[in-house]
Amino acid sequence: MKRTRLALALVLACAVVSAHAADRDVSKVNGGIHVEDGERYGSLDTVNGGIHIGANARVASAETVNGGIEVGESTQTGALETVNGGIQVDEHVTITGGVSTVNGGIFVGRGGKVGGTVETVNGAIGLVGTEVSGGIDTVNGDVTVGVGTHVHGGLHYGKQSKPFFSMGKPRIPRVIIGPDAQVDGPLRFEREVVLYVHSSARTGAITGATAIRFDTPQPPEQ
Repeated sequence: MKRTRLALALVLACAVVSAHAADRDVSKVNGGIHVEDGERYGSLDTVNGGIHIGANARVASAETVNGGIEVGESTQTGALETVNGGIQVDEHVTITGGVSTVNGGIFVGRGGKVGGTVETVNGAIGLVGTEVSGGIDTVNGDVTVGVGTHVHGGLHYGKQSKPFFSMGKPRIPRVIIGPDAQVDGPLRFEREVVLYVHSSARTGAITGATAIRFDTPQPPEQ
């Protein structure tokens, strides 16, 4: 009996150590972070470096300042955040938090789920067959709510700050609400955009822009 209890205690101790090791955090100042396929980690953060997360991995969150974030297919993560860099998410990825960057684009592949807001300032946003529990918030850059995407929280373009000097007319963002896409909340535009909405798409109230309807798989070129 004593041997049985001792063996059980050792097994439980090893299990606890293994669980803590599997969910370990990684924090750096200089250098990237690489998570192999199928691995488990806690929070990942670095200042100068990119973060790569492989397929079928589990990560509590990923954050960097100067660098991009890449996430492989069928992975589960918490919030993804960067300042200077893009965020590229493969297919069938579940993100329990938001996805945000300041200077860089965001793309989420087919079958993705985002538990918060998709947000950028200077960079394009592209979603394909993705469900977003929050909304989309941006200022500059194009937005594509692609085929079969469902955004629950609406879409907002903030005001564009005035530059100290101008080298010509600034580019007007292009916004596409694609075939069978759905945006439940309002679409609010505090700056000029060109808005295309497919005839099969559904949206909330639109303010600050006039929707241009299209029936083809792709909207007309400007």
